[in-house]
Amino acid sequence: MSSLTDKMELFFRKTGEVVDLRRTLALLQWDEEVCMPPKGAEARGHQIATLAALEHRLFTSSEMRDLVAELTAEASELSLGENDFVRETARDLERAARLPESLVHRMAQAQSRAYHAWVRARSESAFGEFLPHLAGLVSLAREKAECLGYAESPYDALLEDYERGMTASRLRPIFDTLAERQGALVARIVESPLQPDTAWMNRDWEEEAQLRLTEEVLRDMGFDFEAGRQDKSVHPFTTSFDTEDVRVTTRVSRRDFLSALSSSVHEGGHALYEQGFPARYRRTFLADAPSLGMHESQSRLWENIVGRSLPFWRHYTPRVRSVFPGAPEDLSPEQVWRASNRVEPSLIRVEADECTYNLHIILRFEIETALIEGSIEAEHVPELWNERMRLYLGCEVPDDARGCLQDIHWSHGSFGYFPTYALGNLYAAQLMEKMEQDLSNLWDGVAQGKFWDVLGWLRKHVHSRGRAVAADQLLTEVTGQPPTPEPFLRYLEEKYAALYGLG
Repeated sequence: MSSLTDKMELFFRKTGEVVDLRRTLALLQWDEEVCMPPKGAEARGHQIATLAALEHRLFTSSEMRDLVAELTAEASELSLGENDFVRETARDLERAARLPESLVHRMAQAQSRAYHAWVRARSESAFGEFLPHLAGLVSLAREKAECLGYAESPYDALLEDYERGMTASRLRPIFDTLAERQGALVARIVESPLQPDTAWMNRDWEEEAQLRLTEEVLRDMGFDFEAGRQDKSVHPFTTSFDTEDVRVTTRVSRRDFLSALSSSVHEGGHALYEQGFPARYRRTFLADAPSLGMHESQSRLWENIVGRSLPFWRHYTPRVRSVFPGAPEDLSPEQVWRASNRVEPSLIRVEADECTYNLHIILRFEIETALIEGSIEAEHVPELWNERMRLYLGCEVPDDARGCLQDIHWSHGSFGYFPTYALGNLYAAQLMEKMEQDLSNLWDGVAQGKFWDVLGWLRKHVHSRGRAVAADQLLTEVTGQPPTPEPFLRYLEEKYAALYGLG
């Protein structure tokens, strides 16, 4: 019989192989969205499906299951750290083992094909071209939910992949509170006579200059370009192949330099998390966030709370004037700050302001749950989308590209992902409230373009924990209270009262 040491060595070797395959899949997907020529789509779909099936087969093999079962039975003999590795692997293995390899293969192939159909449909604003792919992905998601099992809603089985322990029934009262409070705040802001001046934004912002500025800000934040890179893609994203190979993408609009900068700072927040996992977690399941909501808290904290603050713009406004020759010579930090925090109900989620962003998420949550629970079918999505846009944001949707085709997520089969964006906003505000209590000179550093206090605090309290602690527990340990929307709502109401003179 093997010793416990031998078993742990075998465990790390086997789980490392699974991680390697997952990272290789991620590399193929990164290439698919950044570099791959259009005609490579069919072959790439086969490659991704084959690797996904191989990874699933390796992970759910009888050898792996027996090994994890033996180590779980000997948990009392393991160190605390070893138990973390085994516990999280056992959790993932138990879920993965419920999925037939054939289903994993079909999902991977369908998702790759759907992505390319979505790109075409979005460019042509033609939902009908994407419809059969969406219908197929919804069917596969329902099948997956049945395999995984659930207590209340099949949507819960999918949500568990992204936010452990969260359910649709837990989300609904949170979202009801956000919709009510944020809707009321937006109504007051829209009626305020104190509106930001954005006329100075109406000019051509040179693309290469935008990319130089985004890379400068990423470096200042602490992003290591020796262990990462930035590229362009249709939809900004972050992917990691290792703590020393983390890649972000952005997208550039020549009419709005704030769009690329916000995207880069957002993705940079994700990337700093990935670069900040402890070295001992490399090639293990612990080199990850405990939930996507926690991962999203990092991107939203950097993008919105830091990157849309007045101290941030006190430092970077002179850089805007120097990087862009056409920028107004008298451009002030206050002008950029106000413009970057303009509140206006709009069509596009990724361009939404902080006050309306969660309303976009609530809309998507309602459509997703209806799709997965079977109360609507894929062909009903545009009609329901447009109806909810009128209800929550008062916007008429002119075409599918600016409506239900704007997001990449459903083409990836990522049903259950969207709520994590809203949860990330809540977690970010709760963490920042505690950070401000701990760091009295926090904003002085930001005003000088020095972010090491922010990054250092996040490294210590969030990044260093990896996935070893659940999101709810992590927030409670760090902030002294369980997850709550109140810090986020306080942050919004105080910030925008000052910006818009609400009193």
